[in-house]
Amino acid sequence: MYFALSKILLFLIYPAFWVFIVLVITLFVKERKRKQRWLIAAVVLLYIFSVPLFLNLFARAWSVKPPLTNASNIYSCAIILGGYTSVHQNGDGYFNGASDRFIEGVKLFNTGVAKHLLISGGNGSLLPSKYKEANWTKKQLLIFKVPDSSILVENNSRNTIENAVFSKTILQKSGLKPPYLLITSDFHMRRAFMIFKKEGLPVIPYPCDYSVGQGSNSFADLIPDGEAWGQWNIYLKELVGYVVDKWK
Repeated sequence: MYFALSKILLFLIYPAFWVFIVLVITLFVKERKRKQRWLIAAVVLLYIFSVPLFLNLFARAWSVKPPLTNASNIYSCAIILGGYTSVHQNGDGYFNGASDRFIEGVKLFNTGVAKHLLISGGNGSLLPSKYKEANWTKKQLLIFKVPDSSILVENNSRNTIENAVFSKTILQKSGLKPPYLLITSDFHMRRAFMIFKKEGLPVIPYPCDYSVGQGSNSFADLIPDGEAWGQWNIYLKELVGYVVDKWK
C-alpha cells in the first residue's frame, strides 16, 4: 500500500504542481490586492525553482561527503543500487543517465578495491513487467569479464528500503565481511546511507553520478534554466523520502 501511494502521489511534491495550484487560486480570488499577492507568489516560485543557483546550493548541502579512506583499502563487496537502467519497448534493458553507478562498480572491481559486486534492484514500476534490473545487469557484468563467482544478485527489491533488507540477507549468507561500499548517485546517497544504517548494514558511502552542485557559482546561475525543474523534482523526492523513511 505504501509503495503504491508513494508512486501515485509523487506529483504532489513537484514545484510545477505548486505553481499550478497558486495560479488556480489566483484565478478565483476576487479582491485585487490578494490576487496580486498570489500572482507574485507564483512568479517567486517560478524563479526560485528555475534558476540553477538555489538548486546548486541545496545540492551541495545535501551531498554526503565520503569519509577519507586509504587508497590501498580492499573491501569484500560493493553494493550497487539499481536505477541506472530502463526498459525498451521490446522488454530488454538499456543504461540510462544514472549509469555511472554501474561504471564505478566495474572500476572498483577491476582495480581490486572491491572483491565482489552485489547488484540490488528488481522492478520498481507500479505495474511491473518481467524485467529484473539485477538480472540484466549481471549479463552486462559478464560481458565486462567480471567472473560469475564475484557477482551477487538481489533481484526482488522495489525501493531503497527493500534494497537494504534483501541485501543484508544475501550478505549474511555469503560470509563476506563488512564494511561494504555503497554505490549510488550523489542525490540519492543521503537517504540510502541512512536506510542501510537503520537496517544495521555497515556501509561506506561511495557517491557518484554528480549532476548538479559541482563547480563554482557564476552570474549565469541566476538565469532561469528549464533543466533545473527536473532536478528539483529529483531532490525534493529524496528530501521527502528521507523524512518519511527516517520517521518509519
